[in-house]
Amino acid sequence: MQKNSTILRAMTRDGSARAFVINSTDIVNSAIGYHHTTPTASALLGRTLTAASMMGTLLKDKGNTLTLNIRGDGPAKNVIAVSDYAGNVKGYIAEPNIDIPKKSNGKLDVSGAIGHGTLSVVKDIGLKEPYSGMINLVSGEIAEDITQYFAASEQTPSLCALGVLIDRDYTCKAAGGVLVSLLPFAAEETIAQLEKNAEKLSNISRLFDEGLSCEQVMDIVLEGIEYDIFDEIEAGYACDCSRERCGRALISIGRDEVEGIFAECRNEGKPEEIQIECHFCDKKYLFTRADTEKMFKK
Repeated sequence: MQKNSTILRAMTRDGSARAFVINSTDIVNSAIGYHHTTPTASALLGRTLTAASMMGTLLKDKGNTLTLNIRGDGPAKNVIAVSDYAGNVKGYIAEPNIDIPKKSNGKLDVSGAIGHGTLSVVKDIGLKEPYSGMINLVSGEIAEDITQYFAASEQTPSLCALGVLIDRDYTCKAAGGVLVSLLPFAAEETIAQLEKNAEKLSNISRLFDEGLSCEQVMDIVLEGIEYDIFDEIEAGYACDCSRERCGRALISIGRDEVEGIFAECRNEGKPEEIQIECHFCDKKYLFTRADTEKMFKK
């Protein structure tokens, strides 16, 4: 795992809402380091990782996972983030080298990068079939789409704010997110105050760039509302790939398919080897014919 980011979780004292704040700067910089993304791709992937990390902490048990999958007709095509119950996350973007003009206001065009498409969430919580929900993208800015997902698929009114600030050297200068979910029978006055506070969260990455802590940002999110912080979590960019897991994936395609790949290698005068590259961390695993024979025998 890379450097840790911080997730703060809180609950309003009247039981109306729970709130999450994350400083995801280190997570986003780890992703940039693995995938060598352009600024717009970094912003799109970073927002998706930030959202997935917070959403993952809503899972109940160790071993549960959440996959956030965004597909569009824009040049980025597809971005995926996978989180565990502790907020550790990994992800990738199909086209990390996208280069599109900025918006007229000078901001990176994240919505233009992904275009029109869908957002889906798959939760693997140990049941026979994972839970899944899908919506059409509302704006492609990710935060608004997450808000719509919770409203449409989980019937939970929510507020989501996401931001990634890219520096001149293409690293992430600051990144973070806020997620507020209303609970059943939420008080009307609390809802009204949350809506008022939301106006101050339009540039969440700038708040972290100015040096605010997660607790100070939480004070903004829940200004005028009594609340208690119930825990603080350290999460990071974490890929759990392994040679064994990649080997299982390889033999799952069947002996005939594997033999066909080796035959192509022979025909092209190349060594009979199959290389599998992890989408999430770019680690490469090499399998020879002898390796695959051993795995098929097992």
